[in-house]
Amino acid sequence: MTDSTENYHNPIVNKLRDAGLFIEKAFVDGQWTTKDTQFDVLGTVLGRMPSLDRDDFQAAIRSASAAQPKFFESTTGAARGALLRKWSDLILTNVDDIATIMSLENGKTIGEAKGETAYAASFISWFAEEATRSYGTTIPSSSPDTTLLTIREPVGVCGIITPWNFPAAMITRKVGPAIAAGCSVVIKPPSETPFTCMALVKLALEAGIPPQLIQVCPTKDRAAATELATNPLVNKISFTGSTGVGKMLAKLAAGTLKKVSLELGGNAPFIVFDDANLDIAAEGAMFCKFRCSGQTCVCANRLYVQKSAVKSFTEKLVQKVAALKMGAGLDPSTTQGPLVNKAAVEKAQSHVDDALKKGAKLEIGGKPRQDSPGYFFEPTVVSGVTTEMVVSKDETFGPLAPIFVFETEDEVVRLANDTEFGLAGYFFSCDVGRAWRVAQRLQVGMVGVNTGKISAAEAPFGGVKESGYGKEGSLYGLADYQNIKSITFGNLQQ
Repeated sequence: MTDSTENYHNPIVNKLRDAGLFIEKAFVDGQWTTKDTQFDVLGTVLGRMPSLDRDDFQAAIRSASAAQPKFFESTTGAARGALLRKWSDLILTNVDDIATIMSLENGKTIGEAKGETAYAASFISWFAEEATRSYGTTIPSSSPDTTLLTIREPVGVCGIITPWNFPAAMITRKVGPAIAAGCSVVIKPPSETPFTCMALVKLALEAGIPPQLIQVCPTKDRAAATELATNPLVNKISFTGSTGVGKMLAKLAAGTLKKVSLELGGNAPFIVFDDANLDIAAEGAMFCKFRCSGQTCVCANRLYVQKSAVKSFTEKLVQKVAALKMGAGLDPSTTQGPLVNKAAVEKAQSHVDDALKKGAKLEIGGKPRQDSPGYFFEPTVVSGVTTEMVVSKDETFGPLAPIFVFETEDEVVRLANDTEFGLAGYFFSCDVGRAWRVAQRLQVGMVGVNTGKISAAEAPFGGVKESGYGKEGSLYGLADYQNIKSITFGNLQQ
């Protein structure tokens, strides 16, 4: 066994104001715990986490199941909101430490990590307010002497499975509404970035959230993690990740008819019409393509630019990309951190090579960085891309901006919708009629019009087609963690 006093993780601990936020343990049945079976996080640079097995998951689920009804029955929406507000305040108080942990385990820049930490807190504070707004309805009855009404109740135990690319926000966007609704959660954090999750959970406990209400089960054992999708005591699964894994979890969850929310892969179109403000469009492309080094599910993956604007837009984009700086995340001057692993670098390179082989033009970047350790790939722009190239169908999940040329609105809408995915889409135009028309025609769950920023606690987040189902955040986010119960009162006058 190891604990947080071993020397190998001192590079993290020494950078924190509160060293107690760096935790190398699971949290099961109200106790921090470890095991002989462990896995390294980024080799031995950062630390080790216990790898829980199926028995551990079952114990966590039983504990969460026992705690959930007691929590809901003993609290009001206002009381749950107060706990969440305190949790949000603690996250913001510790923003520097959480961001440092996140930057070191994820690779994103310290600026982005601080931004994500504030973003994560915003979900907690949003659902602190929504906890008191869980309204039922009174329905006029078709029968005399009968009253019909509905109430909302927590769905129960929720299995939470989150990705490595947003290790704070993906936790709070799911756990915030679960706690607000009165649910308990069993979290399987990403094995690449578990330490951010552990810090958030420690702060949740400090805020007064009952220990058994939040269970955290790190593991490298995929069979153990599938317990969340098959155990009958788990009432809901919320998963963010790949479409393939999402489909597998949905099939497993069907065995006990669990409620399922899936936020899966994307292949977002980014459209620039010739009547757009090209400076605003280029800035939008920088944000929604190169943020997190291109490793977000709502990244612009296909940039379609109208023929008469393509030369000017490409020049503006290349000029901005040239100003980016790759480097270590904790360096304040860094704007581009590393990719998650070697495979991510190899995928970006294969997409660039395929495009160039089939006639595209390299405008800037195009290769891995060789002069420093880490999985770095140069921010890249490729023009003259066509539908025969792999990047037109396959999400790169890296800092590659492929530019396609189109001529008409109908053509580009058809190209944008020619994918099995439907998470996000973006377009830029100063024509108001076109703005409404194209926004309605794009087959996606979220549209950015003249902006690359579409994510906020108050905005519904989710896709259509094979990008999943369910909504997170917003006034709709609470409903995914609730059941509606109909109550009919009859013969009240007897």
